[in-house]
Amino acid sequence: MIELIPAIDLIEGKCVRLTKGDYDSKKIYNEDPVAQAKEFEALGFKRLHIVDLDGAKSKHIVNDAVLKAVTDATSLTVDFGGGIKTETDIRKAFDAGAAMVTVGSVAVTQPEMFLSWLDTFGAERIILGADVRNGKISINGWKEDSAEDLLPFLKTYIDRGVRNVLCTEISKDGTLAGPAIGLYERIMAEYPEIHLIASGGVSCTADIMALDRKNIPAVVFGKAYYEGRIDPAELKDNRMLP
Repeated sequence: MIELIPAIDLIEGKCVRLTKGDYDSKKIYNEDPVAQAKEFEALGFKRLHIVDLDGAKSKHIVNDAVLKAVTDATSLTVDFGGGIKTETDIRKAFDAGAAMVTVGSVAVTQPEMFLSWLDTFGAERIILGADVRNGKISINGWKEDSAEDLLPFLKTYIDRGVRNVLCTEISKDGTLAGPAIGLYERIMAEYPEIHLIASGGVSCTADIMALDRKNIPAVVFGKAYYEGRIDPAELKDNRMLP
């Protein structure tokens, strides 16, 4: 059964969503991320994906106090990303209660540092962020496209022990246009051993069910939930929620 991971994206301590990573497209959905996290927990979700969009822009963690407030107030297993550029940032996230951190840009720009973090903290606590635009890995809050092609990039790190991968198709993110199922199928066909988290484009409950039928291990969603397009009751009926 697919793992369901709702998302909270943070700007200035508020729950927001962007479209295709464009900060000018910001829409605020909840002024209180702790209340939002409690709502997810009450519905039966066990995981939460928090993205520090201020941190991604600033290149260091900004919203760690919000992370701590969420982890103090809930029992959700939280993975945290955005602005993690140094070991200090990672430790700050873990000290604030994150169970896992998502690291993307550093894996492209400073691969040896990323591998050292993998050794220091363990593969179970590090998620490789693979944000894709036009087949290339994008970095620094999606503001820059690297020269890295997706599948070889993943292989480099899977061969070194990475098991958790969060792959976001940027062209789909926040568009409610449906997920890039074909992309995720290709990744799983190449690397069936990984725990792949699909991200971007989920528009409704049916999209989640379609990913589940393709045996995609996990999915992150945000805007579709906030816009009322995902029905928790239907997820419960299909045994995707307790």
